[in-house]
Amino acid sequence: MKVLQIILIAIIALSGCNKRSNMVPATSNDTITHMKTNTTADTLTYLALGDSYSIGESVPQIQSYPYQLVNLLNFDAFHIQPPTVIATTGWTTDNLIGAIAQSNIHGKKYDIVTLLIGVNDQFQGLSQDNYRTRFTEVLNTAISFAKGNTDRVFVLSIPDYSVTPFAGGRDNTIGPQIDQFNAINKAISLKAGVNYLDITPISKKAATDPTLIAPDGLHPSGKMYTEWMNLLEPIVVARLQKH
Repeated sequence: MKVLQIILIAIIALSGCNKRSNMVPATSNDTITHMKTNTTADTLTYLALGDSYSIGESVPQIQSYPYQLVNLLNFDAFHIQPPTVIATTGWTTDNLIGAIAQSNIHGKKYDIVTLLIGVNDQFQGLSQDNYRTRFTEVLNTAISFAKGNTDRVFVLSIPDYSVTPFAGGRDNTIGPQIDQFNAINKAISLKAGVNYLDITPISKKAATDPTLIAPDGLHPSGKMYTEWMNLLEPIVVARLQKH
């Protein structure tokens, strides 16, 4: 009987370990039903600011990185509401600032804020000086949404789309420009004291792994977003547990 009990305990433990690794499928269109959406006294809120990379262009919403992050955090026993996402495909930093000004989130505060913006500044040929000024502005806005708590603001670097089919072999031009824009947002982020996550190396892996690219030949697949969140989620957990 004692041996049987030990075997049962081992099976339960293994089942618990496997559950988390399978909770965010990279290709499934099914809704993840175990995402907690009930609001309680300890429910946390999350604001995602950005462009097509934040809405998850060309993948199901549940595979976008904000929704994957919420799902992971809820699995970690936090109570996170579905994310508020202020983002649209094609937005530059100027567009994001304008959209925030016209949104209905004025005066609201959030427990977590992520920011990923700049690829369209590069794509549209906008100046790096303008990006430096506007990124500083939008980052300060993100910090204000996070109640002034820089520990709760998470900036993601701009992915390098030069390795995608969309780039058409212009990697020698696009790649260095993306690096320059990322040098700007990283310097500003570190100076402000927020969290900075460099996901650009992951995006470069798409050069040899087509499963990391969405069907449109440009944006990340759900699988790539999962790789981003495997890096971001432990950082967010550490910051949430800090206070």
